[in-house]
Amino acid sequence: MKKEYNVAVVGTGAVGSTLVQVLEERNFPVATLKLLATSRSAGKTMTFRGKEHTIQETTPDSFEGVDIALFAGGQASTLFAGEAVKRGAVVIDNSSAYRMDPDVPLVVPEVNPEDVKKHKGIIANPNCSTIQMAVALKPIYDLSRITRIVVSTYQAVSGAGQEAMDELEAQTKDILANKEPRVEIFQHQIAMNLIPHIDVFWENGYTKEEMKMVLETRKILHDEDLKITATAVRVPIMRSHSESILVITENKISKEEAHKAFAAFQGIVLQDIPSENVYPMPYFTSDTDEVYVGRVREDLAFEHGLSFFVVADQLRKGAATNAVQIAETLIEFEML
Repeated sequence: MKKEYNVAVVGTGAVGSTLVQVLEERNFPVATLKLLATSRSAGKTMTFRGKEHTIQETTPDSFEGVDIALFAGGQASTLFAGEAVKRGAVVIDNSSAYRMDPDVPLVVPEVNPEDVKKHKGIIANPNCSTIQMAVALKPIYDLSRITRIVVSTYQAVSGAGQEAMDELEAQTKDILANKEPRVEIFQHQIAMNLIPHIDVFWENGYTKEEMKMVLETRKILHDEDLKITATAVRVPIMRSHSESILVITENKISKEEAHKAFAAFQGIVLQDIPSENVYPMPYFTSDTDEVYVGRVREDLAFEHGLSFFVVADQLRKGAATNAVQIAETLIEFEML
């Protein structure tokens, strides 16, 4: 096993730039860093550990000598992930291209780290909303198998990329200046609004985003019989997704037992003192790596039901941080 690794980051938008930031913050053992993107971004620079790195246009040969290729998502994954694997790199991919491929592990390191051992060159990073939910579900699932999940999301515009973040800012300024806001990225105005529509609709009436949460969660927890229904909503928040989650378990779990499990679980911060107005909120959890859980209560409508509220930064734990943690897991298991 090497002590340092040649790393490529493919994509330099919101997720790609956060990948570079997280690699530096977590002191990942990088020997060399290669920044890859489209021809439009080639020639620009980004700073890593105090040194300017020039962004190069991605080609198949870009991955020669690369140990780990972190793909930020998008079309590059389908174009170049296979080429990276052919040249000996392990690909950790943020796109949806490989998540449901039975030969590709879908990994949240706090939940199913052993699955990295099954990889054949590509490891998929789950959907942002799925990641934070899976982290919050795991300590409950360890107490008693979960049979049903009802989740509603409140998803920040960061989930749609930097252009979406720019649109929210521009629309907000326009509205405050009594100007008509321009709508380009989302289906409707997002400033001062919310949109119950993320990604395309499927024939069953659910959106692709909602079905990602259903299908990916089953794969991560290795439970194809788990019943899940989701409603995904875009809200005018810049960073951090929030989720209201109801779970029904085979055996009753008290609020106190759930509290203890959440508090002890790696990667979770329990914030649940309602009498002091302590609960997770996106404003206070942005630019952090943990999953925040609060508003824990025994459900009034369902026997063996627990309800709780979950918040996590979409760009970090929902994307970049989880990807880097997967790479760290590969090192821990001596697989690089």
